[in-house]
Amino acid sequence: MFYKTGLWSRWIYFRLDLTSDEGFSNSPWIELGDWTRFQYVNYNFWEGNVNTWSDTYKAVYRCNQVLANVPGIEFTDQAAKDRILAQAKFLRGLHYYYAAILWENVPLVLEPSKPNDQPQQNTLEEVWAQVEKDLTEAAQVLPGEWDAANVGRPTKGAAMAMLGKLYMQKHEWQKALDAFDYHINGEGAGLYGLVDNYEDNFRAENENNEESVFEVQFSDANIGGGEGDGPNQNMGTHRPQFFAPRDIGWSDGQARFWLVEAFKEEKTTGGEIDPRLQHTLFYPALKEDFGMLVYGREWQWRENEAWFSKYARDHMRTGEDYFSPVNFRMIRFADVLLMYAEALNELGRTSEAYEYVDMVRARVGMAPLAAAYPAIGNNPDLFLERLKRERVLELCGESVRWADLKRWGDLDTQEGVDAVAARDPDFNNFDVGVHIRLPIPQSDVDNNPNLEQNDGY
Repeated sequence: MFYKTGLWSRWIYFRLDLTSDEGFSNSPWIELGDWTRFQYVNYNFWEGNVNTWSDTYKAVYRCNQVLANVPGIEFTDQAAKDRILAQAKFLRGLHYYYAAILWENVPLVLEPSKPNDQPQQNTLEEVWAQVEKDLTEAAQVLPGEWDAANVGRPTKGAAMAMLGKLYMQKHEWQKALDAFDYHINGEGAGLYGLVDNYEDNFRAENENNEESVFEVQFSDANIGGGEGDGPNQNMGTHRPQFFAPRDIGWSDGQARFWLVEAFKEEKTTGGEIDPRLQHTLFYPALKEDFGMLVYGREWQWRENEAWFSKYARDHMRTGEDYFSPVNFRMIRFADVLLMYAEALNELGRTSEAYEYVDMVRARVGMAPLAAAYPAIGNNPDLFLERLKRERVLELCGESVRWADLKRWGDLDTQEGVDAVAARDPDFNNFDVGVHIRLPIPQSDVDNNPNLEQNDGY
């Protein structure tokens, strides 16, 4: 299901990256761009809303089929059977997690659905509870790692990381800390680490490395394949085609230029620009700063324009297509470390949190946080503000920013939204209390008397 256009092959990046303050769209397809600018008119817009909703529930349906039917199948290896069920629970929990991030009040369908079903709507709290149940039960069974033939399947570490992300969104800081402790101090500690080369997290050459907690396995095995199911299904990601600069890809998604400026605020201990910049964004001074071209070209776009370069293939191609094999790293160990630090800070253990931020900074030659920003001290508010910047610098363009903004409450007040709008003018369209969640597809609301449209729509 990860290969579906509504999910991780294409459109979900428009919701998680472009709707956040990291990205935007200047697409000539006006409605596509409007759905990154909080200008929701047609709630049945396929590419902006319905496709992601539909593919989410297709994924849930397939998980439910496994959970309903596999228990009745006789296995000679009970452990193998249990692992199949655990994987289905993990995947169902993952898809409901993102449904909650996007729409919040969604129906929980826990049995294989039938054509005439009209599922009841659930509250966000009820959805979170089901996500927690699925991921907890999955973590109890999934192995810490798989053999080489099964690399890419969900592991216990993936389930624990998703649990941690869930608890972070719920502000259940101790539970989040306990979940992430598996990767840092617990039985999974020896399985995860930071790769030496930051760029290895975004290329096909070093996938499923020690920093990867869970990644979507893309492939170019079926070049020319279609978007449907079956043996010829396209198993590549379309993200580079839609996010590449003009004349290279469709350029439907771009990065905000404030990100370039953020990377240049602090130099490395060697006096150089943060090296993560060259592997995160395409921008005018890329050649001047790092001696790099953009898909083999000199910069030929407007000043103060930028594009996301993570998962692009500019190091080996002069253009993009719909069949990129570069895996999407949904959860990296660096993300776990930064969330661990955030949870510690929220629990009043700010002095302990520095260590985990410093691990991420040290990889790219940045000074220890306390040395670079001594005024922070043990002030939890100042620490959180700096941590917000650290997350941008490390994770920009990796589809975590929308959940971050929601978790921090930055979009809960007009004052907060105004601060975000200062760096992303699309947020001048943001209606507090309404646009924090997407509208439910109107066709589903019209066809199901048990489903109500989200407030404000």
